[in-house]
Amino acid sequence: MADTCSQMLLGSGLTVLSHPLMYIKVLVQVGHEPLPPSLGRNLFGRQVYQLPGFFSYAKHIVKIDGKAGLFKGLAPRLCAGTIGTLVHSRVIQNYQKADKTEEPGNSQKEDLSSLQQVVNETAREMVARSCATIVTHPFHVITLRCMVQFIGRETKYSGVFDSVVTIYREEGILGFFAGFIPRLLGDVISLWLCNMLAHLINTYVLDNSMSHVGEIKNCSQAVTGFFASMLTYPFLLVSNLMAVNNCGLAGGLPPNAPAYPSWVDCWRTLSREGNMSRGNSLFFRKMPAGKMYAVDQKRFF
Repeated sequence: MADTCSQMLLGSGLTVLSHPLMYIKVLVQVGHEPLPPSLGRNLFGRQVYQLPGFFSYAKHIVKIDGKAGLFKGLAPRLCAGTIGTLVHSRVIQNYQKADKTEEPGNSQKEDLSSLQQVVNETAREMVARSCATIVTHPFHVITLRCMVQFIGRETKYSGVFDSVVTIYREEGILGFFAGFIPRLLGDVISLWLCNMLAHLINTYVLDNSMSHVGEIKNCSQAVTGFFASMLTYPFLLVSNLMAVNNCGLAGGLPPNAPAYPSWVDCWRTLSREGNMSRGNSLFFRKMPAGKMYAVDQKRFF
């Protein structure tokens, strides 16, 4: 229990610190560009048109809504983080209790190969994360919609309880799970990619006789996690777009955004337009090739 509480406190602190970054990332993901491109230089010194980065975007938000404006949607996100940690911890604890109730002297686990152990541990982690995602996705939807209100200056989603009532009244239960499928798929694929790649590197590339092999294995886990998150980023993008799509907010309606019939249609549209990595980077953002900036609508076409 103490470990769970410490995880919740640490997670809440990191959530508060990282919230402005997520807020701006979401606005970029939905295509909102309130500031026009400016002429700058890339890493090689060549002059190119660049889009405003995180700090310029943050200054723009502070100018309009003040510093508190950078924390829109924080309350439902904190709820999601806290509840998600509790659910994840409870599922893992149930697995651990099941292991302890096995017959004493059972050496089946010891006989498992290292690959089978990784598969079993990853499967358990997948179940724990999936349960947490199912329970917390409604709060995730509320968080995103609170953020996207910045585009149309709406106040439709003003609190957690009021947002729950609004979504249920207008969309029913399914409204709380808008964008759920691509999010779950992205999490599962990312988890398996990360753990399998780390296992291959630790088993066939690293030598246990090497010095500091433990630190190197931890580093490989972090690198493979970053690599997996990059590969599965389109799932996150599509999920966030579907969570705000056609929900009555200007940021999720034409002309700011198409009305996607399904997340597959959203994926195909983004792929066709070359926008599958939109919002992936908030620094050194270059202007999209072959597109024009519409000043009145504050987006690219």
